[in-house]
Amino acid sequence: MERFPRIYRHTVTRRLSDAALDFQERLLEAQSLRGQHRINALRQADGALNRVRIYLRLIHHWRWLNDSQYEHVSRMVMELGRMLGGWIKRTEPTRK
Repeated sequence: MERFPRIYRHTVTRRLSDAALDFQERLLEAQSLRGQHRINALRQADGALNRVRIYLRLIHHWRWLNDSQYEHVSRMVMELGRMLGGWIKRTEPTRK
């Protein structure tokens, strides 16, 4: 993240890091919970992952990540989203 302009380096990288850490913490929390509490933690993880996506889009838009870097990290985030979506789907009670 050395390519980030110094004026934004601490604010944007902090928000991106915080969102990524929030995502990780909610997953760890969900792992130890059951029922509705687990679903709530997983939904919070989904919100944190959405924030990661937004910050990455902004960083790419501002050209702090080149296209190949953005493509690589986007694939990783997309895979995390698929795995999280599967966990949420498996955890939620079936609706009739």
